[in-house]
Amino acid sequence: MKGRSLFKSPLPRSYLSDTSSASSAAVATHRIYQVWRGKNRFLCGGRLIFGPDASSIVLTVALIMTPLALFVAFVSFRVADLIGKPLGTAVPAMAMAVGVFDVVVLVLTSGRDPGIIPRNARPPEPDDADSTASPAAAGRAPSWSLPPTRDVYVNGMVVKVKYCHTCMLYRPPRCSHCSVCNNCVDRFDHHCPWVGQCIGRRNYRFFFMFISSTTFLCLYVFGFSWVNLFLISRQYSVGLGGAVADSPVSGFLIAYTFVTAWFVGGLTAFHSYLVCTNQTTYENFRYRYEGKANPFNRGAAANVAEIFFSPIPPSRNDFRAKVSPADPDAAALYYLGPLSSESRISFYTRASLSFDMAKASFDLNYSAKRTSVASSSDFGDIYGHQVSTAHQQPRHSIFGGPGGESRKVEEEAYAVTAELGATMQQYGAAADRPRGREFEAV
Repeated sequence: MKGRSLFKSPLPRSYLSDTSSASSAAVATHRIYQVWRGKNRFLCGGRLIFGPDASSIVLTVALIMTPLALFVAFVSFRVADLIGKPLGTAVPAMAMAVGVFDVVVLVLTSGRDPGIIPRNARPPEPDDADSTASPAAAGRAPSWSLPPTRDVYVNGMVVKVKYCHTCMLYRPPRCSHCSVCNNCVDRFDHHCPWVGQCIGRRNYRFFFMFISSTTFLCLYVFGFSWVNLFLISRQYSVGLGGAVADSPVSGFLIAYTFVTAWFVGGLTAFHSYLVCTNQTTYENFRYRYEGKANPFNRGAAANVAEIFFSPIPPSRNDFRAKVSPADPDAAALYYLGPLSSESRISFYTRASLSFDMAKASFDLNYSAKRTSVASSSDFGDIYGHQVSTAHQQPRHSIFGGPGGESRKVEEEAYAVTAELGATMQQYGAAADRPRGREFEAV
């Protein structure tokens, strides 16, 4: 471990410099989207935010636009000629207009902030979390613990909100943490792999318009493909088989849209029910409001107005805002450094050695069982000075006696802790802030 870097991609030099270079560290700024700790992907300088599976949008667009292009090119204009003016010209025009609208609402669904709740830099204060001291801690330093849930009132009904250990906050009502994007999303409905984005408060109406317009487009192509076969059969006095042989694209589109319409049509019908009852997909599958009162249901008309006619709340995140390494909270919320993709993954997955260490240790209630890194009494000292390992030997070894493999593991753990303490000490000096603030037990 001696001489070994703690991270695959070391902390920026501004973190590891002396106090004389603190001014230069303050100049080195990053955009929030460049150091975002979620799994999102950003385009256009942080103006568009997608989920980690954003590439699926290409497949979705292809599944929509390919049959639409075939319909416009080989079916719609032929139907227009057979019907005649003025109604015939509206057939291809309507198809192209709905197709463009479908793609636009798809981009609005997948390329905008769905309602991400900003993370906290550190856990809530124990007093704010309504936590109490453990009775066993009488006469000693109190051991604080955050309750896993809190009660809030919604329309006179009690609703439990959960504590998110990743974002270090109590989620607002109807908020849930998406494991795909690694964000807490307000009014979380589900993560849709077809649009590559979470569906939440800020993009649900566009998602509904997307699936409903796709359903309409499927039915439109399905219907006019049948019209085309019927007109061909009547014009040439042939049966259905002869008409399909004359226009095989119509036969293909009928089969394709028939299957697709069941999928998107069923999805549209299900979300129409959710809109009228003011539910989300997550709530419907998890809580089953049919068996108990729904505190968010205000009647069908008010529920529809809330989804489609209420103003969309502004995003709580300014992804293009600048953050500096000298900002005390920025170090806990973001990793301010030029990371490659592999280094970024390596850093974020080392939760016990990163800035999430404060959260993980807080969740353990600072119990005396944390002997592998430090005890509750010297938790704050990890940040301030190196930990001495002379008198901290393991009590026993499951490999049989001293010199076993567990002793090596223990020694490496203490060495890593010492290196972390030295690194954080230098960072605290560079940021001109008191040592141990990120990992301070509150």
